[in-house]
Amino acid sequence: MEDIPDTSRPPLKYVKGIPLIKYFAEALESLQDFQAQPDDLLISTYPKSGTTWVSEILDMIYQDGDVEKCRRAPVFIRVPFLEFKAPGIPTGLEVLKDTPAPRLIKTHLPLALLPQTLLDQKVKVVYVARNAKDVAVSYYHFYRMAKVHPDPDTWDSFLEKFMAGEVSYGSWYQHVQEWWELSHTHPVLYLFYEDMKENPKREIQKILKFVGRSLPEETVDLIVQHTSFKEMKNNSMANYTTLSPDIMDHSISAFMRKGEYPCRMAIWGGKHENGGKSWPGPSGACSAAGTCSHLLLHPQASRGTGRPPSLWPRMSALMPTMPRRWRVVASASAHSCEQCPQEAPKGPVL
Repeated sequence: MEDIPDTSRPPLKYVKGIPLIKYFAEALESLQDFQAQPDDLLISTYPKSGTTWVSEILDMIYQDGDVEKCRRAPVFIRVPFLEFKAPGIPTGLEVLKDTPAPRLIKTHLPLALLPQTLLDQKVKVVYVARNAKDVAVSYYHFYRMAKVHPDPDTWDSFLEKFMAGEVSYGSWYQHVQEWWELSHTHPVLYLFYEDMKENPKREIQKILKFVGRSLPEETVDLIVQHTSFKEMKNNSMANYTTLSPDIMDHSISAFMRKGEYPCRMAIWGGKHENGGKSWPGPSGACSAAGTCSHLLLHPQASRGTGRPPSLWPRMSALMPTMPRRWRVVASASAHSCEQCPQEAPKGPVL
């Protein structure tokens, strides 16, 4: 492996209007030659939404629950990161070329940048969505420790960029919406991080059914145990501690911090590091953002026994103005989900 040059903290590069890590943007050109295989399985998420968790679950499933086989290599080798590129490290595409079928592939790419071959081959997709508030907090700390990102500056500054879709991979709202819409025409299993935390065994059984595999119940229980946050945080084959600190500096922040929901950080408690400034909230007990919190913290509430006709039965009221919406989100954590209305007023589609 070549020495890693001092190229940390480069600015983001825009591709088709979407901001990306500079190295990842450079990798997109080579992805034009990527050819998907029908038995590939794609794991897609917006960053910090449970990607590594579901990757480990799927590798365990593919290895029939054999823990030792899942320790054969770090997760980023077992589940290649499609658009990955960093100085001195094999690219995701290079790792993929050495990966035997059936392959598990990870991506954070929005649909506008996804290689068309994955759609043409009708490759199955497991997508995980997570509460935007928790994503923002986790992403901030990831920006701090993963030096392929620009310097995140203060939390307030980062949050403004997150609101505006000016962080790597762009808008959380657009990402979760467009992959949901794809699930109506493409084989996509759309999962929620919060459901996985609430009942991991149930969600693993959904994944098993989706990929057409069956495992004994005791093996499923083993997968639940092996992929628990505590186990994965201490698993060097899953926690990214094998990467050079020039890429990920775990002395700044762990790759796996808390894995909690709802977000428990004080910065969402109404006070921020910007002089202890309070974020303004709306009058009344509940708001559009409170509705967002209700749906994403308790997604099963809107799904009943099956999948809803739309991802946004309650979130459509969020759409009018993004800055106002996010200031509301900042204060929404103080509201009880029980206060949220059962149906939000109709609004423009995201």
